[in-house]
Amino acid sequence: PATGDPVATLGELALRLVGIPSESGCEAAIADFVEERLRKPDHLEVIRLGNCVVARSDHGRAGRVLLAGHLDTVPATVPPQPAALDGDEVTGRGAVDMKGGLAVMLALAEHAVAAARYDCTLVFYDREESGSHLSGMHRLARDHAELLRADAAVLLEPTGGWVEPGCQGSLRVRASFAGRAAHTARPWQGLNAVERALPALARCAGHRPEAVTLDGLRYPQALQVVGVEAGGDSNVVPDRCVVHVNTRYAPNRSREEVLAELGALLGPEAGELVVTLDSPAAHPSLEHPVLHRLSTLADGKVRPKLGWTDVGRLAQLGIPAANYGPGDPELAHGPAERVSRRELSEAYDLLKQVLSA
Repeated sequence: PATGDPVATLGELALRLVGIPSESGCEAAIADFVEERLRKPDHLEVIRLGNCVVARSDHGRAGRVLLAGHLDTVPATVPPQPAALDGDEVTGRGAVDMKGGLAVMLALAEHAVAAARYDCTLVFYDREESGSHLSGMHRLARDHAELLRADAAVLLEPTGGWVEPGCQGSLRVRASFAGRAAHTARPWQGLNAVERALPALARCAGHRPEAVTLDGLRYPQALQVVGVEAGGDSNVVPDRCVVHVNTRYAPNRSREEVLAELGALLGPEAGELVVTLDSPAAHPSLEHPVLHRLSTLADGKVRPKLGWTDVGRLAQLGIPAANYGPGDPELAHGPAERVSRRELSEAYDLLKQVLSA
């Protein structure tokens, strides 16, 4: 294992990571840096797959815990603060989302994994910000699922030090309402597809799905019409209206149940629904010993995850998982990302205790 005090150098390590540009799709340099660091300890096997870096310990211990974090940042559409260590805080693009979490992962790999109670897998992956279908975690789950096998997992997304077990599911569908084109001067000769869609739009607008409580956590649900496409020429009665609907659903519901609910809301006029996004929900699974330990050490800072993360993908592989990491998520993707040494050290100490429980 590496020597020295990892907590004392977490700020400098986070600063090094923030200083390496890694917009989504351009992660080679930061993947090189992470790979070089991980190959130094002799207790880790390191596997590089494109710009994904996986490090594993294998001491034959009872159980395996997976830690995961993405290497990329969103594009700098607004000029971010420069990478800097300003007193107690690291600033710059990705400081929150999620290079602070990556620094904690690297420090754990170098200083805590060798003596951990569990064998550990650490996954550093690319293109998370590019969309679920391009994510390195998606490719690993599809092509190298054996590398992700674990009894429990923690995704170090920024949560402000809160444990956010599980996640909502997200399902987006496309519905097409058919009409018949005609000249707008003689609309009775046609059938306006927009007007055919209006009752379905009204039903969606009035739908208020109930919140669901699991493991003492209240998961709200939501449904929104997120797009409507129709017409094109002001002289033509539109013969097609396409409606896009997104729903966020609680972890106790299945994809099939949610799809049936959408079908009923949109009605038979919508025809067969086409699923354009399918991100599965993850149950909080706080009864699992690792996640129970994580939530206990967080001293009551446990809340439901609103939104979707790769915790949902891990759940598909049968791995109970939670989100937990340093940094205020409200600052993510903005021009003033910052994470403090205190936040980094608290995350490191808590996860070290989880691994050595």
